Amino acid sequence: MNLLRKLERKLAPFAIPNLTLVLIAGQVGMYILAQVRPDILEAAGLLPRAILAGEVWRIVTSLFTPPMTNPLFAFFFWYLFWLMGTSLEAYWGTFRYNMYLLICHVAIIGFSFITPDQAVTFASGFLQTSVFLAFAYLNPEFLIYIFFILPIPIKWLALVTWLGYAYTLVTGPWVARLMVIASVCNFLLFFARDIIERIKTARRRMAFQAKQFAAERARDEPFHRCLVCGITDHTHPKMDFRYCPQCKGTCGYCTEHIFKHEHVVESPVATKP
Repeated sequence: MNLLRKLERKLAPFAIPNLTLVLIAGQVGMYILAQVRPDILEAAGLLPRAILAGEVWRIVTSLFTPPMTNPLFAFFFWYLFWLMGTSLEAYWGTFRYNMYLLICHVAIIGFSFITPDQAVTFASGFLQTSVFLAFAYLNPEFLIYIFFILPIPIKWLALVTWLGYAYTLVTGPWVARLMVIASVCNFLLFFARDIIERIKTARRRMAFQAKQFAAERARDEPFHRCLVCGITDHTHPKMDFRYCPQCKGTCGYCTEHIFKHEHVVESPVATKP
């Protein structure tokens, strides 16, 4: 993150404010245009072979391909993108939010050239999903109202997304696998150190709790125990325990058995420290 701070000092004036709204406006415009000319989505989408052939505009226009074709789902998706994107920009600042999106988009473009003949459908969807994962990591208890009715903590939706990504990495086609890897590059760059620190802190906390539990168990061990009947100063706190001088080792007995026991000739497990 030191490099990011250096870049911020030099390039902050060039950051684009309200970039979320710019992307949404472009996607809405592309969506409306696609209703008249459906072929526009194919011409604007991310296709590495076409970029190599000179259609370099696809690097930019792929950002504006709408992630949904159903108008209701598209509206809901844009609403969430606006909500989360503007929140991240307010939290990080304009430059860092720009960099988060730029890193993801550059990774998507770069990884797509591994399979240059395969088009990346709705590449902008992977970019916006990375925004969702970042927001969910920073605000795990935030409630998402599915269709504005059903409240669900965003951490569970993020977990479903991560599981879906894992499933895609195992069973999906190569282009989908590459896009999954590309779309989490920015998340890992921004949050990997914090995740590692959280894991270390959790391990230290667990080790400390284990030591506390062991110490409490040690404090709970009885000080006196009758070698015959097994009662202890915990179970019978008013009992007067005695120790037999004729038994080998430290052998304790209750008042009932101090004179009614067979003397021990070999040392048993000590009952008194």
